[in-house]
Amino acid sequence: MGMKRSKIASEAVLKAAEVFLSRRMYKKRSDGKLIHPDFVQLHYPRYWHYDILGGLKAMTEIGLVKDARCEDALDLLENKELKVGGWPAEKRYYKVASKIELNADYVDWGGTGKHKMNEWVTTDALYVLREAGRA
Repeated sequence: MGMKRSKIASEAVLKAAEVFLSRRMYKKRSDGKLIHPDFVQLHYPRYWHYDILGGLKAMTEIGLVKDARCEDALDLLENKELKVGGWPAEKRYYKVASKIELNADYVDWGGTGKHKMNEWVTTDALYVLREAGRA
């Protein structure tokens, strides 16, 4: 039973990957335009949301980051590197709170800003780019 489950799981992973790859990780299949502006903004943590770095990290972990359909997203990721080095967390999905409230975090995730390096995003970006043969 284990081999059959493993085969079924592998097939499901490849089907899911094809959904993203057929869209070049962030573009509409119909016209090649951006699906959603948040897809090209880097976030940390992403929680349940999607961005190109999260998608590329998933492709890396399943061995598909060298697929030619990842190239546009990899180019975009490289272009987001800061002049001083590293990558920013351009947006966030949480608010920082000092007391208990809904939808709040109490952890320093490295900050957010288009010109401020975020060590978590940088670590993920370097991992993806190295595995893609670009770092």
